[in-house]
Amino acid sequence: MQCINRTLSLSSGIIGLLVSAAHAAPEPQGFQWIDEPGEYRELRDGDKPVLRYMYHAYDESSPEARERTYKPYHHVFSPDGTTLLTKGPGGLFPHHRGLFYGFNKITYGDGRKCDTWHCPDHACQTHEEFLEEEAGDHSAHHKVVVNWHGQEGEVFAREEREIAVERRDGGVLIDFRSHLEPVDVDSIHLDGDPQHAGFQFRAAQEVAAETAKQTYYLRTDGKGELGETRNWNHQNQEDPINSECANRPWNAMSFVVDGKRYTALYMDHPSNPKPSRYSERDYGRFGSYFVADVTKDKPLDVQYRVWVQDGEMTVEDCEKLSTQFMERSE
Repeated sequence: MQCINRTLSLSSGIIGLLVSAAHAAPEPQGFQWIDEPGEYRELRDGDKPVLRYMYHAYDESSPEARERTYKPYHHVFSPDGTTLLTKGPGGLFPHHRGLFYGFNKITYGDGRKCDTWHCPDHACQTHEEFLEEEAGDHSAHHKVVVNWHGQEGEVFAREEREIAVERRDGGVLIDFRSHLEPVDVDSIHLDGDPQHAGFQFRAAQEVAAETAKQTYYLRTDGKGELGETRNWNHQNQEDPINSECANRPWNAMSFVVDGKRYTALYMDHPSNPKPSRYSERDYGRFGSYFVADVTKDKPLDVQYRVWVQDGEMTVEDCEKLSTQFMERSE
């Protein structure tokens, strides 16, 4: 009789566990957007973070609050979602943030000037609203409105910024699109230099603090040495290095975060303004910029693609992904 009671007890326990498991919340599947109101909107693949859009409201209550909130940007996570690969406020060059876009030499209206890269005085970029958002099993995107403010805080441009993400074997594709129009001014002149303008990627602060000498760049002419960088020389346009540093279809950075090597491949679409002038830093900031004039009749549209994966890539790997991007219509 004791054996029978013990058997019934064990059976009841197993049945209870099965019932509990059946009623447990299912693990999330596919992409989904999760909001932390007023701070960020995070894209997750299942329960793993992929991107995080930092859209906190602009705050001038203190220098620290202003620095934290003077530009929206997108953080990027490792393909497995365990490691944040990009930098936020603070650290070396606190104005560098994840995937970000701006220019340090802007002229608008009647000759007024501002800098939406370093965001001095009252210059800044502010998130205004979400226009579109969707998420599916293997891809997701959203579109937001970002206002550009001048030195006195006035709005002189409206940007529609779109991010699209696709999961592929081996990594994550991130498409960046921007549509920029003047507001209450006839024209905007965008200018800068390779280190302080354009669309750029900034790796996590750990790269600057600990692993910069393990960074290398992979270019169309092959793999660079550890710690070696090339930059378009804006002070001497006759510098021989400039021919290689202009109009690259792509550039890749291999860097180490949390003891693991990753590669970020940056791709410039042929429809973007040219020449595109590239810059690289061993601490993990790289990208390109251009010079452009924006009017009401001629708004500015640009598109870039970033591929992020574990480990290293080859020139052939990069060429294949770049060709796919270049063949995409505008």
